[in-house]
Amino acid sequence: MKFVFRSLAVILFIVFFGFALKNTQEAALYFFLGYEIRGPLVLLLLAFFIGGAVLGILAMLPTLFRHRREMSRQRKTIATMLQEQEAQRQARMQPPLPDSVVSQ
Repeated sequence: MKFVFRSLAVILFIVFFGFALKNTQEAALYFFLGYEIRGPLVLLLLAFFIGGAVLGILAMLPTLFRHRREMSRQRKTIATMLQEQEAQRQARMQPPLPDSVVSQ
């Protein structure tokens, strides 16, 4: 299985490297207020891909932290429930206390 993933990674690298070599022409990207960026097309695409990935990760962070907080709460709840069950089991396993003996 490792071999399949590594060979797939090598094939994808070769395809993307070929794409980069074929798209080295100058490209211009125009923004609002007259701003302009010029550079190789492949570098502009790479920059916007990385920017999109970073924005996607940042958008996912609040949900991730909420899930981690909820998981922590659930683990604490489970731990207290297990402690209560253990205490109940220990109480059931204790031998009964003898009746009080009256001495004469």
